Amino acid sequence: MNRLKIISGHLCPSGAWDHGQDLWRQDCGSVGVSSSRGSSDPDDVVVVHGVRTAICKAKRGAFKDTTPDELLSTAMTAVLKEVGLSPEQLGDICVGNVLQPGAGALVVRVSHFLSGFPESVPVYTVNRQCSSGLQALLNIAGAIRSRTINLGLACGVESMSLRSMENPGDLSSRLMDIDKARDCIIPMGITSENVAERYGISREKQDAFALSSQQKAAHAQSTGVFDQEVVPVSTKLVDADGGERQVIVSKDDGIRAGTTLAGLSKLRPAFKADGSTTAGNSSQVSDGAAALLIGRRSAVEARGLPVLGVLRASAVVGVPPDLMGVGPAYAIPVALERAGLTVADVDVFEINEAFASQAVYCVEKLGIPMEKVNPNGGAIALGHPLGCTGARQVVTLLNELKRRGRRAYGVVSMCIGTGMGAAAVFEYPGP
Repeated sequence: MNRLKIISGHLCPSGAWDHGQDLWRQDCGSVGVSSSRGSSDPDDVVVVHGVRTAICKAKRGAFKDTTPDELLSTAMTAVLKEVGLSPEQLGDICVGNVLQPGAGALVVRVSHFLSGFPESVPVYTVNRQCSSGLQALLNIAGAIRSRTINLGLACGVESMSLRSMENPGDLSSRLMDIDKARDCIIPMGITSENVAERYGISREKQDAFALSSQQKAAHAQSTGVFDQEVVPVSTKLVDADGGERQVIVSKDDGIRAGTTLAGLSKLRPAFKADGSTTAGNSSQVSDGAAALLIGRRSAVEARGLPVLGVLRASAVVGVPPDLMGVGPAYAIPVALERAGLTVADVDVFEINEAFASQAVYCVEKLGIPMEKVNPNGGAIALGHPLGCTGARQVVTLLNELKRRGRRAYGVVSMCIGTGMGAAAVFEYPGP
């Protein structure tokens, strides 16, 4: 039975991850910022504004022919234009990416110039897999806290149409001799099956969660909830005969408004013949980009910029690679403890729906009321463009908190391939 304990002054997970005979225990590594609840410190790391592109189905959606530098350029340009800030005032830019060579280092510099940014503004990339977009924000926050910069952009981008997940890179053959190393290359779908089997997450629960995600996202889209966070992208689409046409893309195209429980229940297991993980209760592979303007509160207020949210704490922890989906169940408590908050204090949890199995487990493990989880749907409905997702979640979270019109707290969290979890706590300060 898993439990939490204090290690080196932090709330950390430990537990019996029983693989038949071994007792697995972990210490946690965490990174983050702690701040008093509701305080207003000149050195607070604050989010000024954030935007995202639509999230579109990989290889068959509206961005199937759009390069990631174009997606990223659209988001980067829009976030500054909408607050009236010139790019010369940025101290640094960090972009999360997973699939491009070198985590997209060349791609983001090209995007930088496509956006008309001056060469004097630096840019770099980060790859912490599914949390890359969030890690980009944490990296910029770290530079602000260390007084290296006052303002920066945190972004995420992924084209899963143009790059696949099939090449794991150059690995030693010795990995087959080390259990944990070998587990790092287990297909993600099988890790979902492992979580479902280990913790008794039924197919019925998974399908019900997937249906809820689709219904919430469809409602949000139909009522215009996403309009304030999505920036239109002008791009081209190439048809089967090679013909090109110019389109404006401003709507997520993975949402299936007509999804039913009966339809989900008819889908075959996608990864294991007798499994419970299907295409319907898993995240969609997708294309998209997001960008957030981050700054030190004093610098932001001096420029007359708004404060959309305050970063209160963050954490990254390690979990077993073969059960990677449980990451949020262990990262969230660490981040909440650092923020001086409990689950009950949080209004909205944006937990990435890599798979319904792992999302359901994490929600149940932490005792989070389901109405607080992904109120506008998650990756099962919207899609999961790997490097973009963490940044997209922050954009969606802060806009949702703002709509509530009062001071509120929110959490962004996700599991991470190879066995990790990440979480960040944000405060919306109120109107």
